Amino acid sequence: MRFIETRGNDGIRSTSVTFSEAILSPSASFGGLYIPSELPKLGEDFLHSHINSSYKDLAFDFLKLCDIDIDDTILKEALNRYDAFDDALNPIPLVSIEENCSVSELYHGPTRAFKDMALQPFGYILSSLANKRDEQYLIMAATSGDTGPATLETFKNQSNVQVVCLYPDGGTSDVQRLQMVTEDASNLHVFGVEGNFDDTQNALKDLLASSDFIAKLNSKNIKLSAANSVNFGRIIFQIIYHIHSYLTLIRNSKITMNDKIYLVVPSGNFGNALGGYYAKKMGLPIEKILITSNQNNILTDWICNGEYNLNNRELVQTISPAMDILKSSNVERILFDMFGNTRTKELMDGLSTNGTYQLTKNEIQRVREDFDASYSTDDECKETIALYAKKGYLMDPHTATCIKAYEQFSDKKLHTVIYSTAEWTKFSPTVASALGKECKDDKEALSWIKESMSQSVPNVVDTLFEKSIKHNKIIQKDTIGENILTLV
Repeated sequence: MRFIETRGNDGIRSTSVTFSEAILSPSASFGGLYIPSELPKLGEDFLHSHINSSYKDLAFDFLKLCDIDIDDTILKEALNRYDAFDDALNPIPLVSIEENCSVSELYHGPTRAFKDMALQPFGYILSSLANKRDEQYLIMAATSGDTGPATLETFKNQSNVQVVCLYPDGGTSDVQRLQMVTEDASNLHVFGVEGNFDDTQNALKDLLASSDFIAKLNSKNIKLSAANSVNFGRIIFQIIYHIHSYLTLIRNSKITMNDKIYLVVPSGNFGNALGGYYAKKMGLPIEKILITSNQNNILTDWICNGEYNLNNRELVQTISPAMDILKSSNVERILFDMFGNTRTKELMDGLSTNGTYQLTKNEIQRVREDFDASYSTDDECKETIALYAKKGYLMDPHTATCIKAYEQFSDKKLHTVIYSTAEWTKFSPTVASALGKECKDDKEALSWIKESMSQSVPNVVDTLFEKSIKHNKIIQKDTIGENILTLV
């Protein structure tokens, strides 16, 4: 598998790179992203042969199908990271909540969010490459709440790697913040940033593309990479669980081979949805990918009306903070795949210069062949949480946005898979409030839900409140680069 660039080539970088090159240096020409030049086809034989496979066996064979330049031994060790999940044989349970609707629970890893599914193996691969090359890397991560903890967890105490994690001060849940600021490995550095997630992500992208910043790192013999989903090393692992969901439905006699399904994906940076799109392109029978948002519903506007406009809105803090995002990085990869690099560069330049772009009527029609979208208010999410709690299923506020799309768009009688991206324990005050109890903090909410709903709280969350704070520095967004350079 070779990788090319979403905005075309600048004549300086190579016109195509390997997988290892793309993940070690994820910034492409003109500020673009790397994408596969060609995707392999899954084929019915591949799907048939993995109906009863373990998740690790499916993942390994999928990565081999993609023909990436990573040794088999490294791939297998990377996938062994799933052994630490709640169920090593099935790290992603699929739970039926309606006759034609199942929830794929992506949060059974060490930080209780879906980012573990990609970052656990990705972190091992990147660290192994750094050691094999005897090179030092700085890994940057900007987070709206889940990427940060998962990045810190996968890279902690790894040699040849230092990590800088940026989170919006006041823009995450208490549990998410504690997962970051209590990490005590010497190679991890965490900063709260005055601003929102878009501010941290913009800073990350600017530094990845900054020749001055990269030169200063190089003078210290340090190379720069990223753990956000701008890095395709994240995306390749986010394709696999869509395939797993489909095969699990067959195994559970919910569908038969070649039946189409809907996917419902709560979306912030669009990486999870992009994984579903690539799975569809590779031949997985997906009718449509239904995108759900909170009140920061810029993706709904883009999919339904073709407008991506940052000028007419401000970021709203909601009860589903991982989706409090206005600049969704992976939309660019969709633009490239549908419209090519010239049009993608034109659109992304327009967004950068004017804060907006508009798709044509034909382009909107093309997007809507694969996607539809809706959004939920905070009140609607709480109502959904309460409704399903009465039915015996407890969900977090991000998952709750999916129910509206399931009810609104599943017009064909096809099975629907909803992706649950975080465990309820990461947002317990919101969940408690939805259930009628106002709690002063996460600790009280966790305790109340545990007792009143007979729910267990994983030890990794329960013990957070006893840990000491190791990272308490809050910085301004325009000082991120200089603060990083003082650390490495």
